Amino acid sequence: MASCGKDVSDKTSEPMSVKDSTDFNYNVEQFADIKILRYQIPGWERLTLKEQKLVYYLTQAGLAGRDIMWDQNYRYNLTIRKALESVYTNYNGDKSTDDWAAFETYLKRVWFSNGIHHHYSKDKIKPGFSADYLKQLLADTNTTLEGEAFDVIFNDKDVKKVNQAKGVDNVALSAVNMYGPNVTNDDVIGFYKNKISPDPTKPLSFGLNSQLVKDNGVLKERVYKSGGLYGSAIDEIIKWLEKAKGVAENDEQANALGLLIDYYKTGDLQTWDDYNVAWCKATKGNVDYINSFIEVYNDPLGYTGSYESIIQINDFDMSEKMKVVSDNAQWFEDHSPIMDEHKKKNVVGVTYKVVNVAGESGDASPSTPIGVNLPNANWIRAAVGSKSVSLGNIIESYNKAGNTDRLKEFVNDDEEFQIHEKYSELADKLHTALHEVIGHASGKLNPGVGETKETLKNYASTLEEGRADLVALYYLYDPKLQELGLVDDWKQVGMAAYDDYIRNGLMTQLIRLNLGDDVEEAHMRNRQWVSAWAYEKGKADNVIEKVTRNGKTYFNITDYAKLHDLFGQLLRETQRIKSEGDYAAVEKLVETYGVKVDQKLHAEVLERNKQFTSAPYSGFVNPVLVPETNEAGDTVSFKITQPKTFAEQMLYYSKHYNYLPEVN
Repeated sequence: MASCGKDVSDKTSEPMSVKDSTDFNYNVEQFADIKILRYQIPGWERLTLKEQKLVYYLTQAGLAGRDIMWDQNYRYNLTIRKALESVYTNYNGDKSTDDWAAFETYLKRVWFSNGIHHHYSKDKIKPGFSADYLKQLLADTNTTLEGEAFDVIFNDKDVKKVNQAKGVDNVALSAVNMYGPNVTNDDVIGFYKNKISPDPTKPLSFGLNSQLVKDNGVLKERVYKSGGLYGSAIDEIIKWLEKAKGVAENDEQANALGLLIDYYKTGDLQTWDDYNVAWCKATKGNVDYINSFIEVYNDPLGYTGSYESIIQINDFDMSEKMKVVSDNAQWFEDHSPIMDEHKKKNVVGVTYKVVNVAGESGDASPSTPIGVNLPNANWIRAAVGSKSVSLGNIIESYNKAGNTDRLKEFVNDDEEFQIHEKYSELADKLHTALHEVIGHASGKLNPGVGETKETLKNYASTLEEGRADLVALYYLYDPKLQELGLVDDWKQVGMAAYDDYIRNGLMTQLIRLNLGDDVEEAHMRNRQWVSAWAYEKGKADNVIEKVTRNGKTYFNITDYAKLHDLFGQLLRETQRIKSEGDYAAVEKLVETYGVKVDQKLHAEVLERNKQFTSAPYSGFVNPVLVPETNEAGDTVSFKITQPKTFAEQMLYYSKHYNYLPEVN
């Protein structure tokens, strides 16, 4: 690992060839419910030195904002992390005890989640050691952690980072630090309802880059910008983005980077839209990136964006093969089962690439998406288009590091297993492509209907993800895929996709929940309500058969064509809900099918899963780009190293990308 302009290699990192995948060790370590993996950067050697510099600068810009995500997640996260890391690095006592092992596991879980709340369930992570033990560790290492920041590790306050429950004050009961103390649902909705965009047809993303607080009872925004909230980290981001702009591949890319820099300097949401338009149009070149406050899943009402960064290198071979999906976006829209009045007459600018990740940070790391479609503004999607990417090397790592033992336990029969083994990898790639490119880009809002976050409120995210899933599912069982040359056997690929989705939505994703928990996370909810709705609506024709054999439950699809039709019906309804802004309908859909769990089935799934040592969640350490310089100090090449351990990278990041105070 190296700082800018110096060839200083971290001795605990080892060089790793990006070309040789046969002996590459994808697995790093496992703890609690988490598995840490590595990924390679295919295509790196095909980049010019200038392009490699661009990747490096963008990666540094992303890491510069890493601590923003920690603070956004919870107000005491940085204070707690720094104290725990001080204990970890300075403690010289007995490390063979169960208490120390529990402390190490807790710290690693906090690192993984960018805070003290679980990255997926949003529940506060429970330590396996006592408050007295932590007090002793703090005393032994001359570390200070006191007051609420200490107490909250062990007490029953701030138990949920994001509370999506029905009929409660979601903002007030969410620990996430996107709103100040005493701010309520009504405060947020009323405050932003009074914000008026200069052009109503191009609504600005109010609340995207700010924290809403009460100052002497008066609501005001603390804007994320240079000189504003998180300004010290944002200034460092700007520094690296300026360097990236200096080695941009083309004028379009440089123009977009310039607008992103202006946005960080001013916090102006019109500049943010201008940037997104320019970024969408910058489709040439081998390097692309995501950087800023983007996805709104961590805001209970879907206004404020979480900081994230993903640096991408074009997967030259796979992108050419998958380009056919975006080239046929209009065909998919025209043949969709949604109502004609909800279809786009002219789908524009949908670009799709398979990319290889070169670095991630913020909300995208260590737990990463496998596909991304941006920008999120509906009007930009309709007028300009969007970019969709599938993270090819991340998917590759998941596939190479996985095993089939758990799958064998939950598939209904050997035929289902064989179809999965032969076709599921391709089905997954196509699902991601169709979900991101066609799904998120499809459909339109009715005239006069507000943005989805305003009309569907706390159900907006799960409705949108479910709608995109349904688009993918509908077309995964369609001969058009074979006609386009994407598959050799569309029925078998579709069957594999349907088997995997129903099995996961109705059963196997439950291993991620504690018994008695409701489903809270937006993606888990959407997989359950899509699957449960299809199961119930198909009961009359036994489309999905619930099988009990030797005391174990399985789900067997008996009629894939009828299931395809059911997915089409539900897609039509979800698009209607979005297009019309029907809050009552989305509330009924999600609460009826997506929140409550069959407790008997859940207990059975957890019991059956006990035999497997593989953790249900995976995330990644990032490869490290090390500049190598000549005698004049000029960068002449880069070496790629891989961290040996998760702790190594987390401690390095905390030391070298520490740009925020503990309290912001």
